[in-house]
Amino acid sequence: MTQVGEGQEAEETAPPVMTFGAPTAGEILAERYELVEHINNDSAGRLVWRGVDVILRRPVAVVLRYPGGDSATEMLQAAVAASRVIHPNLVGVYDAIDEDVRAYVVREWVDGRSLRELVADGPLDPARATAIGNAVASAIAAVHATGMVHGNVHPGTVMISDDGRVVLADARTDGEDSQEADIRAVGGILYFALTGHWPHAEAPLRGATAGHGRAAIPDAVRDASGAIAAPRQVRAGVPAYLDDLTMDLLDAEIAPPSSDVLSAELGRLDIPAEDHFLDQTGTIRFTADGVEDRSPLAAAGGRKVAIGIAGLLAVALVGLLIGIATLGNDDPETEPVARPSASTPAGDATPAPVVRKLTIQDIRIVDPDSRQRNELSDAEKMMDGDENKGWETDTYYSANFSNYKKGMGVWIDLGAPHTVKSLTATLSDSGVSAALFTGVGDFPSSSQGDKDLVKGFKTRIGQPFEQHDGTKMAFDGFDPEQKYQYLLFWITELPSTERGFKLGVQEISVQGS
Repeated sequence: MTQVGEGQEAEETAPPVMTFGAPTAGEILAERYELVEHINNDSAGRLVWRGVDVILRRPVAVVLRYPGGDSATEMLQAAVAASRVIHPNLVGVYDAIDEDVRAYVVREWVDGRSLRELVADGPLDPARATAIGNAVASAIAAVHATGMVHGNVHPGTVMISDDGRVVLADARTDGEDSQEADIRAVGGILYFALTGHWPHAEAPLRGATAGHGRAAIPDAVRDASGAIAAPRQVRAGVPAYLDDLTMDLLDAEIAPPSSDVLSAELGRLDIPAEDHFLDQTGTIRFTADGVEDRSPLAAAGGRKVAIGIAGLLAVALVGLLIGIATLGNDDPETEPVARPSASTPAGDATPAPVVRKLTIQDIRIVDPDSRQRNELSDAEKMMDGDENKGWETDTYYSANFSNYKKGMGVWIDLGAPHTVKSLTATLSDSGVSAALFTGVGDFPSSSQGDKDLVKGFKTRIGQPFEQHDGTKMAFDGFDPEQKYQYLLFWITELPSTERGFKLGVQEISVQGS
């Protein structure tokens, strides 16, 4: 169990730490903090102890430096600054005391291991690496929101508790780093978690020498020019979107996003499988039975049941009317209005087809470039007649799906070939770019199935919309001599919202005969 001070244990060849007057187990500092066990010495010349706050009776970590005074100024200033930022992914700082002979910082005790120690057992799977990157980015965003810089983000300062909580420790205030360096360090954390290699050889971990001692971390795999290999080149199974994000953060030629945008993007990617049915920006869609709840926030489960019952009643009513019409053929008043009149010879005139709203037999989301496929739910809400409910994309940090996707689509099955007059999509916001295509056949709902579907739907209907200035998008370029069963509404650009780029498709309706 380590509670590293700056994330780095002293190297095996490091000189002994000056500990004149060093404390002993059982000593109580500031009449409050009892030292229980010496954990380790870090490479910054500090002693790390496990202790107990005898007043609040909680475990603490005590980081001591000898001597205090001027040599401990940076440590104490960093502790004071860190104590002002409260965040679940930041180690809590409780106290900072300078006794001249020594100085010490009292902070939260974390039962767990550093990321450096965790990855020593082997690189992490992409989902866990994403979760850790998300936690670190969230912590950094909280620090940056105060105008401060952490300045010490690396695998040794990222702690993973035994209960899975990820926290960032030991900020610095020496002015050597910037917010951009913090953000790029998150890319280093992702790279290290995925590969077990640290990509910042030009800026080694403080107090560590690459390739020497137990504090060292293996450098990234590099080509002859010194360029690092992408995570996907180092190991198999790294998703393309995570590989691209990591390498973009490490590329000095690409301006990094702000820490809050990066946090939002990693938060979007870090979604537990069991929570994929939730609307990440709205009300939970499944609640306990509530017959009297008629508000728009009622659970969709109940709504679907109601729609299903209404649908069955509607089918029954239509069947009854058809039966009556069939049995009543001898009564002229019950004949269909499109039947030839008595003055028109039978067969000499064909009535014009009646344009009506066509029934959508099936609808689903097409997402060929995503391996997580966590945006597939709620497609049926686009055909329930309620424009207040619909399907939504996740939130992205740019209009083109953060460069992770070429687009997303809505696949529509009319059940049988029809003459189609128009398709109208009701959208949550203006500024959407989209097109409509048709093709032949159904495909399985999988990454490969979606790829095959997109390849097969190449016949475009009408002209595409580019940053459409309205929320109603109508396609009417259908060939009246052709019949259509399968359509693909393909979205290539998302509208801007207060939190990023996101689209809701509230309703899709098809008119034809």
